[in-house]
Amino acid sequence: MTAPEDWLLSAEERGNAATDLPAWTEGNLAVPLVHGTAYFDRLVECVQVLDEDDQLFFTDWRGDPDEELRPGGPTVAQLFTEAVQRGVTVRGLVWRSHVDWLSFSSRENRALDQEVEDGGGLVVLDQRVRRGGSHHQKLVVCRHDQDATKDVAFVGGIDLCHSRRDDADHRGDPQSVPMAAAYGPTPPWHDVQLMIRGPAVAALDTVFRERWDDPMDPDQGNPIAHVVDRLRKSRMFADRLAPQLPAPPRMGPHVVQNLRTYPAIRPPYRFAPDGERSIARGYSKAVRRARRLIYLEDQYMWSGEVAQLFADALREHPDLHLVVVVPRVPDQDGAIGKTPQYVGRWQALEMCRRAGRDRVHVFDIENHEGTPVYVHAKVCVVDDVWASVGSDNFNRRSWTHDSELSSAVLDTTLDPREPRDPAGTGDGARTFARDLRLVLAREHTDRAADGSEDADLLDPAAFVTTLEAQADELDAWHAGGRRGPRPRGRLRHHQPERLSLPTRLWATPLYRLVDDPDGRPLRLRRRGEF
Repeated sequence: MTAPEDWLLSAEERGNAATDLPAWTEGNLAVPLVHGTAYFDRLVECVQVLDEDDQLFFTDWRGDPDEELRPGGPTVAQLFTEAVQRGVTVRGLVWRSHVDWLSFSSRENRALDQEVEDGGGLVVLDQRVRRGGSHHQKLVVCRHDQDATKDVAFVGGIDLCHSRRDDADHRGDPQSVPMAAAYGPTPPWHDVQLMIRGPAVAALDTVFRERWDDPMDPDQGNPIAHVVDRLRKSRMFADRLAPQLPAPPRMGPHVVQNLRTYPAIRPPYRFAPDGERSIARGYSKAVRRARRLIYLEDQYMWSGEVAQLFADALREHPDLHLVVVVPRVPDQDGAIGKTPQYVGRWQALEMCRRAGRDRVHVFDIENHEGTPVYVHAKVCVVDDVWASVGSDNFNRRSWTHDSELSSAVLDTTLDPREPRDPAGTGDGARTFARDLRLVLAREHTDRAADGSEDADLLDPAAFVTTLEAQADELDAWHAGGRRGPRPRGRLRHHQPERLSLPTRLWATPLYRLVDDPDGRPLRLRRRGEF
């Protein structure tokens, strides 16, 4: 059977000798949690069993202290402060954020910081990023000092904030954030988080500790923020963490590789002095092995450098299909907010379509009431072998400029369902990757959750035929005035916005400088490498 090094990055290929992360860990159990309701419910369950001298570490892009993790609570702040009261060590790293009037979350993140610290935990508002960048990692690690078999980590695309607690019906989180009018007052939200048990939890613990222990000022590069934080008596530096607990024992059949993005900044990160681009490198290695099917769900999909990777694979392998699920419209209205995104997506998708023509299939999704669903998931499945769930989008910003965290999973369990080796390479389909693709496809096509209707979803060719046919039917029903019963499924063919030449002329520079900047060292930019 294929060895892990055929699909996963070696320590040398990661390109960051300063990190303490292992190349990968074996013996893990990874479980995809589709939708915020599933993630938040398991998070509450896992945090509530932590007790004295246990540890809870978290990172976040946005955090709302009053977000209810279950209907009626607990809220994020209650869950964490109650853990502190039981003697749990609670530590957090939350992006300091740009201001709210730019559709960011400075006020909310500061409120989470204050409420957790008022409850006895410690949170650092972290601005150690490039100019205009963010800390985009979404991670929670729960460690038990007496029983490591209970250790668990959560990593993926779901923030601890408003709008994320949605379910398969996609009627949205009652506690919502303002979005484009097309998504309505409670925007439907599609997302995925990964729950991991086993030795990989210790590696994710290391991810947190490397950032926490970095000696750089958390207001680095922002002297105004530094002064404001001092006047407000905000926490400026992290305290010293207790020694790291031993790694959990083997818990399952999954090989897990933790991939990251850190930009090249000055002064440098101690744990990544030249930055790290293992997400870009990890995806590149996996995509180059693709032969039959690449399945993506992504919030953006809007970068020429990233699209080139898929275009090259499509040209080289004439049986390869690319399926992409994206949001119908950007999250914010207004020309400045959405037009540069249209530029980037149009360029990326056109590049792929020129290479693969009718082998490129791009969809968006809607709920049964016809409201578009905002796709925030960041999922990739290659030939039902390699799969990843993370915080990173398929754009240059996520692969070079912001901090990101993704977990790639290579299951050692061969899947017995036909076709057993869809790529014909001898790798064999793996249960985790195939199940992840099918769980998502069942929802999008309204198939039975128990897998009893999977017959036309298993084979890559049948899969794309099924998705195309259902999207055709739903599009035709809408075009015909929505008369008669609504067809099965939620997929619509995605139609990229067509932009005039004058619009492209002003929006393209804005897209490249603001929406999709480059955080690579100059020598890598010149060589076009990650």
